[in-house]
Amino acid sequence: METIAARAGVSIASVSRVLNGHGARPDTVTRVERAAAELGYVANAVARSLKGGRSMQLTFAMQDIGNPAYVSMVREIQAVMKPAGYRLLLHSTDAVVEDELAVLHSLADRTSDGLILCPIRVTPRHLEALARAARPVVVIGSLPDDTPHGPLVDSVRADSVTGAEAAVRHLVETGRRRIAFINGPADTVPGHHRALGYRTALESSGIELDPALTATTDFTVEAGCAALHGLLGARPDIDAVFCANDQLALGASQTLHARGLAIPGDVAVAGMDDTLLARAGWPPLTSVDLGSAERGRIAARMMLDRLREPVDAPRAPARRATVLPRLIVRASSIPAPFI
Repeated sequence: METIAARAGVSIASVSRVLNGHGARPDTVTRVERAAAELGYVANAVARSLKGGRSMQLTFAMQDIGNPAYVSMVREIQAVMKPAGYRLLLHSTDAVVEDELAVLHSLADRTSDGLILCPIRVTPRHLEALARAARPVVVIGSLPDDTPHGPLVDSVRADSVTGAEAAVRHLVETGRRRIAFINGPADTVPGHHRALGYRTALESSGIELDPALTATTDFTVEAGCAALHGLLGARPDIDAVFCANDQLALGASQTLHARGLAIPGDVAVAGMDDTLLARAGWPPLTSVDLGSAERGRIAARMMLDRLREPVDAPRAPARRATVLPRLIVRASSIPAPFI
């Protein structure tokens, strides 16, 4: 600051005000910013955090940065946080519990002011770490209703049970009775909820659950392709397939094309998340919009509210929000003239 002050011809206090965004006269701001640029000044986030308690950085940790649902969240989180002066750090955990816990524990080192976390599994160890979080955390996902957690932890979830029910009921309403289900790992929150929605929809439609029509795999395109190959080999009378996300549905569609089966003439297909994959596939994919962008936007606003709370003031109660699903019907389940 002494060097910048000498170059700009202003006081050290003026330099401090400008660099910390506290305001100064326009001509002073111009001179300080020009001098800082000429000298190659870059703010040290770690030093700023140690001195002032804020790094102006936020971490977003998700399972897979390549999943379009998370890409939608990133865009919305950044749209909220960037104007507020925050940089967004991305961390892909591959759904490894130890990795997610390490990110939670790292909040204590003050290099990030808060964490938006998307765990697909919520273990007792997650809940323990959340209860002890050193900085604000927003969970995008479901937390147990009866489990207490730290006052700095807010959450926003999608109602994927209702969304899965809507997709399966839609397939039933189009005349499908042999509806296969390709799910992700059953021990995950989305896997459990989407399986529950599938079973509930079949039961309410008077269709008996056939375990031979279900497959559990990973949430990837390749896994969806392989899973439907196996299901068609065991039960070639399948007339529809519901997939737990759009990536699985895209893989299933590839298998149907490879086998010369028409979509939806021979087999209807529906997915979940309503990502870019749903709109770009052929035929366009019927999918359940779980509000990925909206969840990201709500999570970011919750985080910004927490970060703006005075440190010495009582903390607001933990907040929870739910984004309702919306079925988007496209040509993969109903022929185009009838949509």
